[in-house]
Amino acid sequence: MNILFVADPLESFKIHKDTTFVMMREAQRRGHTISACEPQDLQWQTGGVVTAQVRDIHLTGDKAAWFSVAQPLFAGSPRALRDFGAIIMRKDPPFDSEFFYATHLLEQAEREGARVFNKPRALRDHPEKLAIMEFPQFSGPTLVTRSAEAIKAFHATHRDIILKPLDGMGGMGIFRVKDDGLNLGGIIETLNKDGAQSVMVQKFLPEIVLGDKRVLVIGGKPVPFCLARIPQGGEVRGNLAVGGKGVAQPLSERDREIGETLGPILAARGLLLVGVDVIGDCVTEINVTSPTCFQEIFDQTGCDVAALFIDALEAALKI
Repeated sequence: MNILFVADPLESFKIHKDTTFVMMREAQRRGHTISACEPQDLQWQTGGVVTAQVRDIHLTGDKAAWFSVAQPLFAGSPRALRDFGAIIMRKDPPFDSEFFYATHLLEQAEREGARVFNKPRALRDHPEKLAIMEFPQFSGPTLVTRSAEAIKAFHATHRDIILKPLDGMGGMGIFRVKDDGLNLGGIIETLNKDGAQSVMVQKFLPEIVLGDKRVLVIGGKPVPFCLARIPQGGEVRGNLAVGGKGVAQPLSERDREIGETLGPILAARGLLLVGVDVIGDCVTEINVTSPTCFQEIFDQTGCDVAALFIDALEAALKI
């Protein structure tokens, strides 16, 4: 089977930790062939099918030059997406207008017969922070609003809060405001842009000192180990992108309950891979665009998450 990965530029991959890389490696190990493109390479012309300029690649096993190219970009005619055995959408956030348009092109490709994972409509329907609101039984006190007054009232009730933009990633734009309310007004102005932009506000969860756990759910089933991303150096954010320390650990009973409850619901919507973020007993985000942490979990536990993913992909395709 030929698998097309729609992703960021291959040259930007940090293969010692990149999840898309180990997906590719496991797929190639099983005899599948690999192609790659970026969202900007997708095309749809009147009267035709959705195509892409792609590169056919082979993973070399060399850390420095980790892939070789059999089909250089733009060396041949655009290829119809429906002709690939599977398409893996792995473009990193942000979920901006171009990401949104790419999901529309991928959804058209589905109508033409392509098999796309995660399903493009499901990517659009599950904004990663807002998605938790569907599952209040697993969420801490949370408010989504543009209103400065509503945020101040939430703070007055909960006293210690976290504020963040709905379109942030990697811990970007996250603020904590404690009981004294110091700088709350300025932070609100920064995030809601005078009422023009929605903000998510959550009660601060002190369990963050034990880590912001990434619980991976593949094919509707939770992976047995999660990665606790533990804040370092006085930070309130555990994200690896801002220096958090990743510690793999077995799922707690609560983690498993969350994964086993959310998994079948999300899988039925076409989400083959989901990364559920859990602090303490509470879900804080449901990541669907390009969940990571495969390599960190494997390196520390031996649990081959990439193999579990390709197993689920092959099962979905009935291979």
